[in-house]
Amino acid sequence: MVTCPVCDGAIDVDEEDVDEGDSISCDECGADLKVVGTDPLELESADELEEEEDEDYVESEDEDEIEDDWK
Repeated sequence: MVTCPVCDGAIDVDEEDVDEGDSISCDECGADLKVVGTDPLELESADELEEEEDEDYVESEDEDEIEDDWK
């Protein structure tokens, strides 16, 4: 049993059947979740992970533009 990071609801999942990177959903709130760790089982909102990836991409683009300006 693991807790949903969005609504704190209990999620009944067989921890041996999931691997890091797997997607599951919360039965209570319907949130899409990603397995970010398996020992212990850790879940994170898939939406938050996508936002973090988008922010990292924008930062990388900005750094490239700054480097190009100095050339």
